[in-house]
Amino acid sequence: MMIDALPNPTTLNGADCIRILGVRIEDVDMQAACDLIKVMIESGGVHQVATVNPEFIIRARRDATFARVLEHTELNVPDGVGVIWAARRQGRLLHERVSGADLLPQLCARGSQYGWRVFFLGAKPGVAERAAANMAFQYQGLVVAGARAGSPHPDGDADSLAVIERAKPHLLFVAYGAPEQEHWLARNLPRLAQSQNGLVGIGVGGSFDYVSGIQKRASLRMQRLGLEWLYRLMREPRRFWRQLALVRFVIAVLTDSRATISI
Repeated sequence: MMIDALPNPTTLNGADCIRILGVRIEDVDMQAACDLIKVMIESGGVHQVATVNPEFIIRARRDATFARVLEHTELNVPDGVGVIWAARRQGRLLHERVSGADLLPQLCARGSQYGWRVFFLGAKPGVAERAAANMAFQYQGLVVAGARAGSPHPDGDADSLAVIERAKPHLLFVAYGAPEQEHWLARNLPRLAQSQNGLVGIGVGGSFDYVSGIQKRASLRMQRLGLEWLYRLMREPRRFWRQLALVRFVIAVLTDSRATISI
């Protein structure tokens, strides 16, 4: 079955959903996303959350395996002004953008209140540890269960899983970039199901670079104007080829027969 043939809209965990070019996205704001993740932790088992942006959606259109991963996640939050725009063309006003870079510190803040154990996995060597240290300093009481670079490749799974099983986190932030981080979680969360009381795994892309202080984010003004992508491109010109996905996304949305203009 083609992903574009799936129903629209649906509901999940009480949250309204919309499908953009076939990919399911929940209509949640930051508070609602954090509330749902809290429910997941308290319900036990393992759960996967994805921060879906236009690059995810374009990738899913040509990668059936990635599309299946996004279809089976428990929560897909709207990450990216392009997602908000595409939803508006369908006559839907999503509450707000929920980016991985913003969701991570918000969950750490909650974790410091509820005693959640948090694990940081991914990025370049040393970055996860630095990100974890900064979050623990900023949110006193946050329990850092572990931090390591690890590897997104299957041959590195055993080592990472052994460390995570011993750490018994409630939140597992994975920063390998899409689609590697989503595949890592889909592949490995089931293996952790028996050893965890309640675990939520979230792919957070380059968020470790931000919270560690290695990379600077765009100003709040640029973020509110939806120009964070431009700021990142100016700082990292090598991202040019990745930004072409945004062009393909805009064209796909504009030519999608199900979309209607709503101004």
